[in-house]
Amino acid sequence: MEKSTPSEKSTNLIADWQTLQRIFIRPENDATQATLLKYMDQILFGLQDFLKKHVGITEEISLKELSDNYKETRISKNPEKKLADVITDLIKNIAPNAVNVASPYFIGHMTSAIPFFMVHLKTIVAALNQNVVKLETSKVVSIIEKQVLAKVHRLIYRESDQFYDTHVQSTNTTLGAFVEGGTAANLTALWVARNSALSPRNHFSGVEKEGLPAAYAEYGINNCVILVSRRGHYSLRKAGGLLGIGNQNILPINVDENQRIDITSLQQTIREIKKKGSIKILAIIGIAGATETGSIDPLRTLGEICRENNIHYHVDAAWGGPVLMSDKYRHYLDGIELADSVTIDGHKQFYMPMGCGMVYFKNPKKMDAIAYHANYVNRPGSVDLGIKSLSGSREATSLILDSALKIMGTNGYALLLEHGVETAKAFADEIQRRENFELVTRPTLNILTYRICPAGMQKALATGDANQKKIINKKLNAINRTVQRIQREAGLSFVSRTTLYLNNTPDEEVVVLRCAIMNPMTDMKILNNILDEQEEIYRSRFTPEL
Repeated sequence: MEKSTPSEKSTNLIADWQTLQRIFIRPENDATQATLLKYMDQILFGLQDFLKKHVGITEEISLKELSDNYKETRISKNPEKKLADVITDLIKNIAPNAVNVASPYFIGHMTSAIPFFMVHLKTIVAALNQNVVKLETSKVVSIIEKQVLAKVHRLIYRESDQFYDTHVQSTNTTLGAFVEGGTAANLTALWVARNSALSPRNHFSGVEKEGLPAAYAEYGINNCVILVSRRGHYSLRKAGGLLGIGNQNILPINVDENQRIDITSLQQTIREIKKKGSIKILAIIGIAGATETGSIDPLRTLGEICRENNIHYHVDAAWGGPVLMSDKYRHYLDGIELADSVTIDGHKQFYMPMGCGMVYFKNPKKMDAIAYHANYVNRPGSVDLGIKSLSGSREATSLILDSALKIMGTNGYALLLEHGVETAKAFADEIQRRENFELVTRPTLNILTYRICPAGMQKALATGDANQKKIINKKLNAINRTVQRIQREAGLSFVSRTTLYLNNTPDEEVVVLRCAIMNPMTDMKILNNILDEQEEIYRSRFTPEL
C-alpha cells in the first residue's frame, strides 16, 4: 500500500466553489461515473460474489502493518483524490482487509450475510436522508415507522385488532422505538423502568428531574438493583452505570445446567432483598437467546414472578425475538407476551444492515416516563418520534425493515430461522460423534458451544477429583485458545471463543468454541470442514499425552 502525504496527493486538485458544486450534485466526469457504476453493479446485483472476490475472512496482514498505513493525522486543505480513486481505494485496499462476515465459513459471531436487496434499500434510505427525530424532517416516514412498530409489537404481544387500530397512529401513545442497537434498546427499557419505579408523588417530581439521591430519600431506600442471569449481555452493566444505580447493582443470578436463569436462586435473591427493606428491584430481565450460548430463560415463569412482586419485566430478545415469525419454533419464546418491555435487534435475525435496534412496551403509555421536549424540535403536543427516544437525529431504518417484511413475509424469515436452528442441532450431533470434541452447551436456537476435548481427557474429567479436573481443564483451555487463534489467522474459516464458568464458580473456568449458525449458505459440509480443520490443527500442535 503506497503512502503519501496529503499535500502530495492533492497537487492537481483544488477546492473551489465551481468544483464543489459539481461534485455535490453528480460525479466529476464520465470516468468517475463508470468506476462507480462498475462496482455498484457488482455490489447491488452480485453481492455474494463481490464479497467472495474482494473481501477476506480475516486480515491477511498483521494489525501492526495495517495501522502503520493509517498514521497521517492532517486533513489536507485541497482534495486528495477524485471520487473514482476513492472508490477504487475502498475496493482494492480497504475491502480485502475487512472481514467477510457473509462467508458461510464465518460462523463465530451474530453478524452474517444480508440479502442482496438490503443494500438497495440502504442506498435508497441514505439518498432520502430522512431524519425521524421530527415530522418536519421525515413526514410519511414517521407514519410508516409507527406502523412497523405496531406490526412487530403484534408479533410479540398479540393484542386485539381494536388495540392496534387505536394505537398504530395515535399521537398520544407509543408502542416502541427504533434505536441504534440492542445496547440502546436495553438502556431505554431500563430507563423507563427506573423512572416508573421512582415516579413523581407528593411533592417529589420524579427521579428524572430530581436525581437518585432525592428519589432514594423519597422512597426510603438506599439503592436499586436489576436482576438477570449470568448469561446477561454486558450492555446491561452499561445501563447500570448510565442510569446512576451503579453497574455492580446489576446482580447476576446463577444459571442451571441448561444455562437458563435458576428460578430457585432468583426467588431466594428476591426474598433476601425484600427482607432488607432498603433496596428496590427496578427490573428482572429474561433472556431470549443468550449471546454466549443461545439459551432462553423460562420467560413465562419470570413473567409470573414479576407480576406477583410488582416488578418491571424486561425481555432481552435482541437475538431470539425474530423466532416469533416461525410457527415451528415460536413456542420457544412462550411467555414473552408477559414482558413490560422487549428488545429486538434488526441487524441480527431480521438480517438488516448494521445499526438497527428496537424496544417495545406492552403499555402504550409507558414511554411517557422518558418524554423530553424542546422549543425548536419535539414541542409539547407534537407527534414527533424523538419526544420519547434516547436518540436525537436518527436514520429511517424502519423503511428497510418495512420493505424487508414485504419482500420476505414471516414465512420467508421462518425459513432462514428454521435453517439456523436445525443446522445447529445437526452440528451438535456431529460434534458428539467425534471423539476429539465435547459439546458443552446444546443449542436451543442456533448458537452452541463446544471444545476440543479428546476421549481420554473426557474420561479423566469424569473420574478425576476436583484438583485433577482443574489441571485438565487448564490444559484444555490452552489447547482451545491456540486452535481458535490459528484457525482465525489462517483465514479459511472463523469460530469465536468465550469462557464459561461451570457450576457458576470461577474455579471451573472452561474456554469454549462458540458458533452462531445464521447464514443460509452454511451447511453440514462446511461445518464438517471447519471441524476437520480444527482437528488437524490440534493434531499438528499437541501431543496425545496432553
